[in-house]
Amino acid sequence: MSDFKQDFIRFAIDSQVLCFGEFKTKAGRLSPYFFNTGLFNDGSSLRQLGQFYAKAILSAGLQFDILFGPAYKGIPLVAAVAIALAEQGHNLPFAFNRKEAKDHGEGGTLVGAPLSGRVLIVDDVISAGTSVRESVALIQAGGATPCGVMIALDRQERGSGELSAVQEVTRHYGLPVTGIVTLTDIVAYLRSRSDMAENLHAVLRYREQYGISGE
Repeated sequence: MSDFKQDFIRFAIDSQVLCFGEFKTKAGRLSPYFFNTGLFNDGSSLRQLGQFYAKAILSAGLQFDILFGPAYKGIPLVAAVAIALAEQGHNLPFAFNRKEAKDHGEGGTLVGAPLSGRVLIVDDVISAGTSVRESVALIQAGGATPCGVMIALDRQERGSGELSAVQEVTRHYGLPVTGIVTLTDIVAYLRSRSDMAENLHAVLRYREQYGISGE
């Protein structure tokens, strides 16, 4: 596992964005961990989060022309990522959408740079794929091409079928999805922490029950 992945997991735990215990998911499952990027809620943590996204994007060698952040969580994320990439010498435009169209001023649902070329969608996680579906429609309506999705965590967890939400996005839209980290990375991190053995066992049991094939 790359150093920045380990650093990100440590950062998420220290920020209480990644917590261990017992949490009920929207699907009614009892999960031994919870991940909430909304708790990166001050200037310092958001700056660091943007830097981790930028490291993951550059490490993956993703090729794109503009960043897009779906409302609402994607709005601060895409701005933070654009700033972090600019600090690394990659000054790229970004845009985001409103939930409701504005009927005055510039109007419309899109804010920021005009959509064109290859568009990388920046979001926190993919749960049901709704945000990606809406983003793809907006991007295509703007005459641009969605080329991938960048998220913070790939849970690698089955949905209602055998595929995970990330796998379904890739299958339905042909879009590669890249996470800063995956559940596999979290497991590897927990294995390295003797003081977190109980959390490791709980996550492994959960993954055995709900993980995607091959994970």
